[in-house]
Amino acid sequence: MKKLPLIKLELCNPIIYQKDLTQAEGGEMLLCFEVNPAQGSSIEPKKELFLGNLVFSGAKAPDSLCDLGASVPLCDVLPKISEVSKVILPIGHYLFVQSRGNTPLKQEEWLDLAIEQQKDGLWERNKLANLLYIRFLYEDEAHVTQVFRPIEN
Repeated sequence: MKKLPLIKLELCNPIIYQKDLTQAEGGEMLLCFEVNPAQGSSIEPKKELFLGNLVFSGAKAPDSLCDLGASVPLCDVLPKISEVSKVILPIGHYLFVQSRGNTPLKQEEWLDLAIEQQKDGLWERNKLANLLYIRFLYEDEAHVTQVFRPIEN
């Protein structure tokens, strides 16, 4: 896998997903994992110990509820959707890296990206939170896998 540039990203708007939706529109999904605290602060983490528990998973809700017999834009409905059914990539500062290809990255591959991202981030003296967000989407005729790691202030 080629070396991808480390980007500091300021996410100004949250990205909202529906928790445990079985049919993701266009395959867009978000996973959030805990990072093992000891491994999450190491410049040479052990890959097999890096990931902790899956905190949540979610899939992109459709842009409208037409499939449910309504023609109401989702933005009009979101406030009414139970907070329990939402998962969010929150506003904040992140280390960010993405890969584009013919297929989404497998866990082994995005985990390698996350570890390289951590090494570069720690080398640049960033303090990283022990969460890892993995986002899968399809755009511009390519599968995109994005890795977000929150930067603590």
